Amino acid sequence: MPDATYSHGHHASVVGAHAARTVANSAAYLSPLIEPGMRILDVGCGPGSITIDLARRVGERGTVLGIDASAEVVEMARAAAVQAGVTNVAFHVGDAYDPPRPGGGDAARWEVVHAHQVLQHLGQPVAALRAWRTAGELVAAREVVYSATTIHPLTPELARWRDLMMALQAANGGDGDAGAKLKAWAREAGFGQIETDVETWCFESPQGRAFWGGQWVERALHSAFAEGTQRHGLADARERRAISEAWGAWSRDGDGWMAMLHGWILARD
Repeated sequence: MPDATYSHGHHASVVGAHAARTVANSAAYLSPLIEPGMRILDVGCGPGSITIDLARRVGERGTVLGIDASAEVVEMARAAAVQAGVTNVAFHVGDAYDPPRPGGGDAARWEVVHAHQVLQHLGQPVAALRAWRTAGELVAAREVVYSATTIHPLTPELARWRDLMMALQAANGGDGDAGAKLKAWAREAGFGQIETDVETWCFESPQGRAFWGGQWVERALHSAFAEGTQRHGLADARERRAISEAWGAWSRDGDGWMAMLHGWILARD
């Protein structure tokens, strides 16, 4: 299956940020529908923080499986589950276009197939949604709309960061505005019932600014963002250094404020 290149990579600054995600801050739209005993597949699980949280919520009678293309983060997720003492969750290397079924049977379906910030990185998002529709009774997906990201103070360097996020996703075969297209993609994938709305992240407190700005001080210089913008000729080392310094200054600015818009869908046959 043709695919895109994962734009974020797995630098420690990236994985650390992803490990802070929970159902509450990244899948609140799905939370009211989670019931004890459910079987849930988490596609693109990363270091497993959302997956483990889902497992806690379905309880001992439920099961959750997280899959990711990276063996490295799958091992991190397994270690996190052991550390958390959560035993009704498993993690495997897997293909978003060919999701496993519960119990391994072709006829069995998951109650929920969940994906957070995955479709933006796939070269064929509609094909993935079709596969998830076959594998699950309910598909829940949430994606960012990078072009709608609002930053204050919006310095030239931070405006450039936003533009580069869009450009890098496109150069890697993905879509930085995937959140705005989820409904259209789900309709094309054949879903008959689609609920859609938005959730947001807002970083404005000292802790929030330190979290977001702090990670990008590192990511701008050392992650797949740096490698990708260099490889595609989108930005050079001097520009990436300026972006890193701008995020550091923003994180220390008491007036700093940032909001990221995320579209989500709950889709059924």
